[in-house]
Amino acid sequence: MLSRYGLARLAHLDRATGNAIRRYEHHQPGDLVHVDVKKLGNIPDGGGWPTVGRQAGRRNARATTTARKNSHPILGYCYLHSAIDDHSRLAYTQILTDETKETAAAFWHRAHAYFTACGITVRRVLTDNGACYRSSPWRDALAQHGTTHKRTRPYRPQTNGKVERFHRTLTDEWAYSQPYTSETQRRQALGPWLHTDNHHRAHTALSGHPPASRIPNLSGQCI
Repeated sequence: MLSRYGLARLAHLDRATGNAIRRYEHHQPGDLVHVDVKKLGNIPDGGGWPTVGRQAGRRNARATTTARKNSHPILGYCYLHSAIDDHSRLAYTQILTDETKETAAAFWHRAHAYFTACGITVRRVLTDNGACYRSSPWRDALAQHGTTHKRTRPYRPQTNGKVERFHRTLTDEWAYSQPYTSETQRRQALGPWLHTDNHHRAHTALSGHPPASRIPNLSGQCI
C-alpha cells in the first residue's frame, strides 16, 4: 500500500516528524564527526523489573544500591558518549558517569585519538547546544586538535541525525536486546557490538557494506 501511494517505508521515516529521511554525507572521512550523549538507566544485579518482574526487580534494586530517595532505591544512570564519522559511519562510544563539560572534553580527546589511529583527520565536529558543548573545556579540547566546532540549530535535533540514529540502533540492538542480569554484563557486551557494527554490519546507507570498508587504511587496533 505504501508503494501504491508513492510513500516511503515506515522504517525510512523519521520517528519524530514522520517525514522521509533524506540521506546526505560528506565526501571524505573526517570532514564532519557527529557527537552526542545518550542517557540510560543502570541495571541492578540480578536483573531489572522488565526482565524478572516488578517484585523481584525491586528486591534486586534494593540489594544493588544503598542510595535512596523517598524510600526508593536509586540505581543511577550511565551516559553513552558517542562520535560517528559522517562519511564512513565509523563509530566510537564510551560509557561514562555523567555529561559534564570535563567529561565531554576528556571523551573528545580519546575519540580524536581513536579516529587518528584509524587514519582519519577530523576537521569539523557537530554537536547540539548542550551545556557541555558550550563550555570552555570543550572549546579548548577541539582547538587543541585544530578541529572546527559546529552546532545544530536550536530545537532541530534531526540536524545531528546520524548520531541520533546510531543511538537508537545502539539501544535497540545492544542496551535492550537481551535480558541482562547486571549492568556489568551489559557493559561487557558493548565492545563486541561496536566491533561488529564498525567492521561487519551491512549498513543500508553504505550499500550493504560496513563502515570499515570506507576507511582504506583502517588500523587493526581500532575496535
